[in-house]
Amino acid sequence: MTAIISGIHQDKILIVDDEPEILIALTDLLDDEFSIVQASSAQEALAVLRNNPDIAVIISDQRMRDMTGDMFLTEARKRSDAGTILLTGYADLDTVVSALNRGAISFYAAKPWEAGSLLAMVREAASGYRTRCELKTERALLRSLFDNLPLGLAITDTTGRITRLNALAADSFGRPLKECIGQTEAALLGDVPVETKSADEFRMPDEFPGVRRVASDGRESWHRISRVELALPADCSATHPVSVLIDQNVTDLIEMEKRARQADKMQAIGTLAGGIAHDFNNLLTAILGSLELVQDMQPQTDPNISRLFTNAMDAARRGAVLTQKLLDFSRPRDLARRPVDVPKLLGQMQGLLAQSIGGGGSRAVPVRLRLPDEDLPQASTDPSLLEVALVNLCLNARDAQPKGGEITISAEAVTLSQESQRENMVVGRSGRPLPPGHYVVVSVTDRGVGMTPETQARIFEPFFTTKSVGSGIGLGLPMVYGFVQRNGGDVRVSSNPGVGTSIELWLPAISRDGRHGPVLAGPTETHHSHGNQRSILVVDDDPAVAAVTVGFLAKAGFRVLECHSGAKALDLVRSRPDIGLAVMDLLMPEMNGDECARRIAVLRPDLAVIFVTGFADRAILPPDARVLAKPFTREALLSGVEDLIPGS
Repeated sequence: MTAIISGIHQDKILIVDDEPEILIALTDLLDDEFSIVQASSAQEALAVLRNNPDIAVIISDQRMRDMTGDMFLTEARKRSDAGTILLTGYADLDTVVSALNRGAISFYAAKPWEAGSLLAMVREAASGYRTRCELKTERALLRSLFDNLPLGLAITDTTGRITRLNALAADSFGRPLKECIGQTEAALLGDVPVETKSADEFRMPDEFPGVRRVASDGRESWHRISRVELALPADCSATHPVSVLIDQNVTDLIEMEKRARQADKMQAIGTLAGGIAHDFNNLLTAILGSLELVQDMQPQTDPNISRLFTNAMDAARRGAVLTQKLLDFSRPRDLARRPVDVPKLLGQMQGLLAQSIGGGGSRAVPVRLRLPDEDLPQASTDPSLLEVALVNLCLNARDAQPKGGEITISAEAVTLSQESQRENMVVGRSGRPLPPGHYVVVSVTDRGVGMTPETQARIFEPFFTTKSVGSGIGLGLPMVYGFVQRNGGDVRVSSNPGVGTSIELWLPAISRDGRHGPVLAGPTETHHSHGNQRSILVVDDDPAVAAVTVGFLAKAGFRVLECHSGAKALDLVRSRPDIGLAVMDLLMPEMNGDECARRIAVLRPDLAVIFVTGFADRAILPPDARVLAKPFTREALLSGVEDLIPGS
């Protein structure tokens, strides 16, 4: 899987490009952390793959002389489990989307690439490769166990009747053990498909269909039933061979394969969604900021013009909400977990929900709260993300009741002990039982059209929607699921066609003494030695965004310096001691905002930095970093600035 250099394991990366300069640049970026293999054509790369089965990540250019990158990566997928990254110097979304749909690529990056982002993609792809290798190993171990230690065994004689079986096999047949003796396979199995193999040929099949079984307590499991025929002596006159029926429970394996396929799909789509959202956030920042500045410069007296300004601002804000959904799905932001009084939060939200969902109009549906009389423990969660999740669920519940109905939001405390977990098998969307502990369960229930089992299985897939075109893009429920999973809980769905749907959010609760509560760390205070400085340095490679930021700050009375690169920012910091704060874009070519900030800290340890970004990767920032998300309002910018500049 990995190369070993000086005692350090290094993942092996294959770089494919017909331009030597690109091969050199990518090698320089990656060879400190990875073992690099190069190929200058698609055919050469396929030969490399044949001789190097341990390639962890493949990085390919799109335009090559002998084969396009997307077609090459499609062929590479047939030979290797390596993560795949497509590089292209032109905006060809159709090609990228097609490659995503075929499962050919894991990530997508445009030329010229941003070094930090590309390095993060390679690390993530290499991590995914290692996970897949581990899954393969686990699968091989499971197959060995199934082959040699089957869950149920039943042996037949030469007449095809069962002569011996164990208790697990009898349970599988649904009869007492004694009643199974002497019965034929057909009498016990009915129409259940059975694959017959000789002892030498027997192995766990890859595509052989499983048999679904539902126990008396409602628990579902999947089984594969196989028959191993034992060789009889050549002089034996029996018409039926002796055989062994092996009943194998493969529920966990099937779920594992489903999760692995879904994880690859969501990772690739999320990368594309995040890139698109980042570009749109820059555009929306310039649009919203420019509209605010124009309104300040020329107050409108004509009500029609004022209404048009308001419409434009509202439309841009709706665009910002949409891009935030894309970002939250592609790269979920960090949770700000703290103790939350759920009934109090629901009470505060009731007015908003009543106005937006239960208000007037043809689609209005009343929203009712159902809260217990006793006090609930506090939940450990991010209150703002919980509010967004509940609004999404209520909007879906409203749309599921086109002829009217009612939405009920309830909350209750649930304690899962080791014993109750085994008895009740509380299983969430992830397919794994919830761990024992204290939970606050928030439910959103409707009386709508409900869902079939097939629809329920797909509702958390990104971009899957049952709504008409223009009514939804299928990101709301994946966001809800991602938030609850990162919060340490899970989602349960109960629905039947024509009856309605109930979706439960299981949130970890905090014990009364707070021993299980999260550790909350506030941002580190930044102290300035230049108390009277009010000059602010704005650094952004997008001139339109920089112009808006400068306009907001200048209007507030600050002296503002503007530049469009990290190198120029360092020059200004060296020459202008009056700079009291830097407002800096995080993702910039040549030198990222985080790298520039580290260099500024060497020159001026007292100089504070606010990072402005539409696609913040918090992993590359220090934990106390100040981050302002694009698109931002004037109030949000000035609030952050005034916190960091004394006397402002």
